[in-house]
Amino acid sequence: STIMNIGDMIPEVLGYDAEGRQVKASDFAGKPLIVYFYPKDNTSGCTAEACSLRDGYEALCARGFVVIGISKDSPKSHLKFAEKYTLPFILLSDESTEVNQAFGVWQKKKMAGREYMGTVRTTFITDATHHITHIITKVDTKNAAAQIESLLDS
Repeated sequence: STIMNIGDMIPEVLGYDAEGRQVKASDFAGKPLIVYFYPKDNTSGCTAEACSLRDGYEALCARGFVVIGISKDSPKSHLKFAEKYTLPFILLSDESTEVNQAFGVWQKKKMAGREYMGTVRTTFITDATHHITHIITKVDTKNAAAQIESLLDS
């Protein structure tokens, strides 16, 4: 599946929260979103990215954004991950990968000569009507928040 484009409206279903409730884009009506897809809780790059977004969270909130992280980990895994690093933003589970597929980030990846399907780390920024304004495909995990801020300022 091809990745979504700037100008596209994001899909309505974003995943499931810790209570197993389906979370939809319309739950955040009128608010711009930062929707970031990452491969796996507690791996080094994903942890660096989450901690950067945690540290930059207030600045992003001050701009009106809601920050949402999505991976195919279970709600239980997300709860542990969020507790361990005191993550203040929403983490959603996409165990079926349907949300990854809808955004076009579920793709063939290569590691140690082996091909497999997985989440390509990607960040989508939307306006208040949930149309995509920016897409970050080369995420600087350690400086994820600063990378987003500089894009918004450019």
